[in-house]
Amino acid sequence: MLPCGPALSFVRCLVRKKNVSGESLEDSKLCRCLSTMDLLALGVGSTLGAGVYVLTGEVAKSESGPSIVVSFLIAALASVMAGLCYAEFGARVPKTGSAYLYTYVTVGELWAFITGWNLILAYVIGTSSVARAWSSTFDELLGKQISQIFRTYFKINYSGLAEYPDFFAVFLILLLAGLLSFGVKESAWVNKIFTAINILVLLFVMISGFVKGDADNWKISEEYLINLTAITKNCSSYENVTSIYGSGGFMPYGFRGTLAGAATCFYAFVGFDCIATTGEEVKNPQKAIPFGIVVSLLVCFMAYFGVSAALTLMMPYYLLDENPLPAAFEYVGWGPAKYVVAAGSLCALSTSLLGSMFPLPRILFAMARDGLLFSFLAKVSKRQAPVYATLTAGVISAIMAFLFDLKALVDMMSIGTLLAYSLVATCVLILRYQPSLSYEQPKYSPEKAALAASEGESAVSESQINMIQEKHFSLQALINPSSLPTEQTATTVSFLVGLLACLVCGLSVLTTYMNHSIANLELWSIGLLAVFMTSFIVTILLIQRQPQNQHKVAFMVPLVPFLPSLSILVNIYLMVQLNGDTWIRFSFWMALGFLIYFAYGIRHSLEGHRSNGDDESCSENSGLQEKNPVEEVDEPENANESDQFLAHERTSEC
Repeated sequence: MLPCGPALSFVRCLVRKKNVSGESLEDSKLCRCLSTMDLLALGVGSTLGAGVYVLTGEVAKSESGPSIVVSFLIAALASVMAGLCYAEFGARVPKTGSAYLYTYVTVGELWAFITGWNLILAYVIGTSSVARAWSSTFDELLGKQISQIFRTYFKINYSGLAEYPDFFAVFLILLLAGLLSFGVKESAWVNKIFTAINILVLLFVMISGFVKGDADNWKISEEYLINLTAITKNCSSYENVTSIYGSGGFMPYGFRGTLAGAATCFYAFVGFDCIATTGEEVKNPQKAIPFGIVVSLLVCFMAYFGVSAALTLMMPYYLLDENPLPAAFEYVGWGPAKYVVAAGSLCALSTSLLGSMFPLPRILFAMARDGLLFSFLAKVSKRQAPVYATLTAGVISAIMAFLFDLKALVDMMSIGTLLAYSLVATCVLILRYQPSLSYEQPKYSPEKAALAASEGESAVSESQINMIQEKHFSLQALINPSSLPTEQTATTVSFLVGLLACLVCGLSVLTTYMNHSIANLELWSIGLLAVFMTSFIVTILLIQRQPQNQHKVAFMVPLVPFLPSLSILVNIYLMVQLNGDTWIRFSFWMALGFLIYFAYGIRHSLEGHRSNGDDESCSENSGLQEKNPVEEVDEPENANESDQFLAHERTSEC
């Protein structure tokens, strides 16, 4: 191989891919002790957090009205698209790392680091904000005595910092970090108990709503709302008064309001991705992870749908406030039920806190194990828990909760989560059209090895013929490709997926910042919109024309490439909606990340050391290549090890 120049060598370092060939399911330092039910409880608990007690009232009052049930349905469908992509990768690569690992084996090291670094940010802010919310809720039950003491003796008067240091939130985070350091099995039991209580409380709310609810609350007339608006504004006459509560009925703010509510409700389903970080701690991961993700999203949708329906039936949507459930029970004369709701709210916050804290040390552990972060984070305890990563995550989250005003930082969580969703969907698209997806090799025998060698030679010959035939790109090859995937079709799909992402960005920016021009039917905006939409559809159809790999795993995303493409569109569109201040803060966070990566990670990358062991230059490591069968003849002891994707399960107890 010719030596590559410094620039090319540097670029190859950035795009090298993680090769997990030879890594079996048992090659893990972590304790494999979680059941499918543990995963389901973890997914439901982290997703079905305090939002169900707060978000439903805010969205119903200001955006959707009673049609909030439709908003949750639309949001659930958008979330399921991302969830299915996670589920397929969970079946293909059941290892710790979630979206970070999936990006590493498919796209390359730099994008993997960006994904992991943003997931760290999302989980840190999520843990800190939920801890402060838990503290605030508990303080409300005590008549705000705790906050009054802190404001009196520990008041902070600096911009960007919290009004007072939250010692109680710090105590909660450190307590949870200690629990997670002790062992994952004990944490799973605590999570199941709190999740069960939360589900029971929500069932009580739903049954109460349908018993005490009034269907007329879904049929409020516009005239009544106009009169109410006039009274609220102290107008002497009802003429020329416009209702501030919409037009009444099931969709008082129209279908546009329902869609706006769906965009807000989408974030209520964030949290299921924590299941994907348990790949090395769950029994039978290739079936348990897809099942846990899909079923937890279904359970959460049913809970959100039922609670929002019950809430808007019990009480007119325009009367809802930031604590809707206690207010609704007061409205129907069941005042004492608010204590049941308070208990459920604390349990929901507890499971949400665990769901935010649980995946954070596992992302740190996976990145440190690959050499991209500091090596001490990859150490585990005698109980097979990532203790150093857990304690580090706890200390960082505790400092954030102790000092910072998290309201301004919460939107940064969305960037990390939506970027991860987009990249996982992109990876599914790229992966499905690769020419070869390797699988776990059978146990070694001389006859099978000889047969594999002869088959490998014929496969190489056929591959060389295809390369000669398809050396030159042509429009005919794009529209009518070969029946089986080749290197050229895989490269074509990678290019088309990149083009698709650029078109989605352009379309999202156009519809967000030029919506007034589109609404006014200005010719240039309509023409540009038509170009983007047509190009988007044509690109998807061209991807659909390419041959897919026929290798089967326990779970596969249906309707490829349409479903992952729609997932990319939804996620990028929501990212564009975030304000400029959020992106500025995000750029500072990314600058710190790039400093760590280029100063430490790129030099200590495990894949970099592997490639240097094979070749003195920094060559690209593709995680999508099969072992050479001839090598297996020389190394029979490795013949039973898994290649890049692990198609069969083996479980072990700690």
